[in-house]
Amino acid sequence: MDFETIAALQERHPTWRLLRAQNAPLILSFLGGHFVEQNNGATPAGRLADALEDQLSLLRTGDDESRFAKTAEDYLYDWSQPESGWLRRFYPADSDEVHYDATPALERAYSWVSGLRQRAFVGTESRLHTVVDLLRQIAYGTEQDPQARLEVLQQQRDEIDRQIAAAEAGEVDLLSDTAIRDRYQQFAGTARELLSDFREVEENFRGLDRAARERIASWTGSKGALLAELVSSRADISSSDQGASFQAFYDFLLSDDRQDELNELLTTVQRLAAVDADRRLRTIHHDWSEAAERTQQTVRQISEQLRRFLDDQVWLENRRVLDLVRQIEGAALQVRDGPPTLGLEVDLPGVPINLPFERPLYDARPAASVDSLAAPADEVEVDTSALFTQAFVDQARLADNIRATVPERGSVLLSDLVELYPVERGIAEIVGYLALNEDDLAVELDESGESLIDFHDHLGAGKRVRLPRATVSRR
Repeated sequence: MDFETIAALQERHPTWRLLRAQNAPLILSFLGGHFVEQNNGATPAGRLADALEDQLSLLRTGDDESRFAKTAEDYLYDWSQPESGWLRRFYPADSDEVHYDATPALERAYSWVSGLRQRAFVGTESRLHTVVDLLRQIAYGTEQDPQARLEVLQQQRDEIDRQIAAAEAGEVDLLSDTAIRDRYQQFAGTARELLSDFREVEENFRGLDRAARERIASWTGSKGALLAELVSSRADISSSDQGASFQAFYDFLLSDDRQDELNELLTTVQRLAAVDADRRLRTIHHDWSEAAERTQQTVRQISEQLRRFLDDQVWLENRRVLDLVRQIEGAALQVRDGPPTLGLEVDLPGVPINLPFERPLYDARPAASVDSLAAPADEVEVDTSALFTQAFVDQARLADNIRATVPERGSVLLSDLVELYPVERGIAEIVGYLALNEDDLAVELDESGESLIDFHDHLGAGKRVRLPRATVSRR
């Protein structure tokens, strides 16, 4: 960062202004404790002012009772002004009372001040392992060579087999108290950073929502173009790196199995004697869920803005139509007594006239007689024996013929197969070959060629059938 950038941050950034503020200890202790430590979301002004007034009363006791002269409401109002930027002052959709919520600037300032405290123990081993694991995930996650991936997986399997063998032999490697405190310290810091990151993500999404409202308020083009731009903005939120990462985290957190696993792990870790457990971290996964839901609600507001815009546009268009109708009615009433003369322009040289008597008169059509009963035909002797003659084709026999002739993974033309095993059941037997449905047999038809198959029917008459080239094969 160059000199100009740092000077601009010193002049304009709300976090820097908070650290230089005269009442910075009061602001950080009260707002940081309420919004950061207790993970409270948007809070009604009355409840927040009562809590601040209680703290001011404690601070005013002593020799200097005029130390904080303003009221709690005045302090909250000053801290929410644009020139301060440490609180967000707004009206929720379902309430008529002012609410306050912390800004990312307050989160950053409180996190920085909290880090100034001297720590009795600074762990480094767990963070080194985390760095190495992240590098390993990046390197292995981008490896395209299947053989290299297999080598890595085999190494992991060998390590797991070694640990299983050691556990079966009664040898269990336990973490020392120092290693446990090291990892717990890193877990606590990461868990709190997640809550801080949620507020920053929510603020970024709120900025996109504010930009969409500004476009709607100042839009002068067509409604379709504005809708296309708003839908594109909503899609950009979901497809951006920040939106995709947040959605993946949100889906992971909503899983019942993950919730149960987190609850069990937190309970186990909090009971360890080597850990100076933080009671707030016992339910940190619930705080994550609440913070994620507040962020998700901000994303949903952009979609809600689209619906409101459409409703407003429909109402305005309907009102515009009613205004036009009233204008037409008013103009008609003004010219009711003296209607204007309207000229008629005709493109044709004359106006066609159709006289009534030029139309033909109604002509009743004679009724038609219909006889739907057909005359009985003469009795004819018919040979009905063909109705009782059924030709049964044994497809199992046909499949055995193919297996006896064609080797495995071999094929033969159907016409050649029929020469070895003459057709006994007529055309039905040829259809039976084509309709075989066996796992190891397949019949393919090639439209580019043809097959001629000669056979005799049940009466002994010679027949010939022409088919596309049929090939019988075994798998």
